[in-house]
Amino acid sequence: MTRRRLLFDSYLGLGGLALVDLLAAEPARASTLAADNPLAPKPPHHPAKAKSCIFLFMEGGVSQMDLFEYKPELIKYAGKQMPQAQRTQGELATFSAAPNRVIPPQWDFAQHGQSGRWLSSLLPNLATRVDDLAFIHGIKVDNNNHGPAVYHTLTGNQFPGSASIGAWVTYGLGSENRDLPGFIVMGDHRGSTIGGAGVWGNGFLPAAYQGALFRNGSTPIVDLNPRPGVTPKSQRSELDLLKWFNEKHSAERSNTSELDARIASYELAFRMQTKAPELVDLAHETEATKKLYGLDDAMTEPFGRQCLLARRMVERGVRFVKLLHGAGGDRWDDHGDIKTRLPIHAKEVDKPIAGLLTDLKARGLLDETLVVWASEMGRTPFDNNLVTDKPGRDHNQYGLVVWMAGGGIKAGSSFGETDDFSVRAAAEEIPLRDVHATLLDLLGLDQYRLTFLHAGRYKKLTDIGGRVIKEIMA
Repeated sequence: MTRRRLLFDSYLGLGGLALVDLLAAEPARASTLAADNPLAPKPPHHPAKAKSCIFLFMEGGVSQMDLFEYKPELIKYAGKQMPQAQRTQGELATFSAAPNRVIPPQWDFAQHGQSGRWLSSLLPNLATRVDDLAFIHGIKVDNNNHGPAVYHTLTGNQFPGSASIGAWVTYGLGSENRDLPGFIVMGDHRGSTIGGAGVWGNGFLPAAYQGALFRNGSTPIVDLNPRPGVTPKSQRSELDLLKWFNEKHSAERSNTSELDARIASYELAFRMQTKAPELVDLAHETEATKKLYGLDDAMTEPFGRQCLLARRMVERGVRFVKLLHGAGGDRWDDHGDIKTRLPIHAKEVDKPIAGLLTDLKARGLLDETLVVWASEMGRTPFDNNLVTDKPGRDHNQYGLVVWMAGGGIKAGSSFGETDDFSVRAAAEEIPLRDVHATLLDLLGLDQYRLTFLHAGRYKKLTDIGGRVIKEIMA
């Protein structure tokens, strides 16, 4: 056979071999690009109703029957033994059967807006925005203790080590601003949350998707400015040399997620020196805007600053912003003296959150920003301490209330209902994973496609899968 004949007879096979070689090189090239910028924007699984999310987390267990659920039975049974809670297990079942007394709400309730939503007098500012909200009542978390419940609410798993919601979202969608982190966290100025960095960590996902913690106060980012005498040109040269060493080290090893993230973080930090100072500088905000968020009041200023910064972040393309409220003895964990403590918690956040919703709507950002309010659990309608004259409420893993507003939400809607004593869902139980599934869906992410192979199993935020709550979606 001549050489010409051989080539003629085998050209399809040779072409196939060449194609295989090209296709094999494509994933490697894509991997290199992803390593250069793991937060590059990615297309959603389906059309998204929201582009970004602001997640407001009230740590300690918010009392749903004192803020969001008007229950006349609590007034009727005030000071009496509550009928034993049905369809409950563990601590709640034990405590409801033990000697207790029903604690009625200490504040008036009234209906607000066209939706006629009942709200406590502790939330006068949020009441003006009630028609923007959609409520989910009677959500069950998997544990009745703070630590596991916080993990469950913020990572989908009650045990440490899982990826946080913000990490999942940035893993799935990336970020629209290459000069700022895709996932930013702002904690309470009085201390850290239960679970620490684990509740905004990447877990088993690549390290690039962990949240970036901003400090409270006028300097949220430590060491943002270059050292004295360091020019941008010399700093660029230092980073280029460091990147060369790191990439050389990475090329000789496998499982270099943390190193790749460190390389990316150095580059991001360099770019942030130009963009971040403007982000955190509130000097150009009008006095009316600052007052809207409560920056003129010592009680509301800390959380108001967080909320204003959150608006500025989503305005600049940050994908996920998590705001944490409550720390140490100032958490929403009011086992005693709820009459004194709860008004303080509520006042600290009421005006800032209402201001955030008002500002987002005025700027045309609310339609594309999903705002979520959550805590790790609800509270009991009773107190087992029959002696104290300053009663409080205990943990209730069956009574969590979550509300959402903004992108894709049916304003003024509601889903679920608790029983007459606000103990648990009156009908079908709502597992927390349903809330997570709904959040992902609104952002254009399919919970079953948003997976990551870890320890031989494809992990996902909703574990065995949740029901998307279409009833609160527009």
